[in-house]
Amino acid sequence: QVRLQESGGGSVQAGGSLRLSCEVSRYTYSTACMGWFRQAPGKEREGVAAISTALGSTYYADSVKGRFTISQDKSKNMVYLQMNSLKPEDTAMYYCAALGGACYTGILDRRDYFYQGQGTQVTVSS
Repeated sequence: QVRLQESGGGSVQAGGSLRLSCEVSRYTYSTACMGWFRQAPGKEREGVAAISTALGSTYYADSVKGRFTISQDKSKNMVYLQMNSLKPEDTAMYYCAALGGACYTGILDRRDYFYQGQGTQVTVSS
């Protein structure tokens, strides 16, 4: 069993920044690729970013490329999502997810996860 706990959400004005954190209880096969996805009311779930915990390679949705950065600190069992230049359309519940044994092109299209956290709300006002 892997537990994921998100933190760092909040309310900001457009153009602002937030950093989300995800604490990973332990690393297993399922956490070899870690990611963030988001879901806003009435909208489809969207994969935002992913990182290979072994290689450090990263993947981003086009909607956040250049604004968001996913990173990790394995010594602290943490995965982060730095969000800059936030827009009102970034408003959503953000979830940390364990995506499985490897990251690959298209991983952000996945809608099934080994594990996910409870989520943290991000609200961006115009």
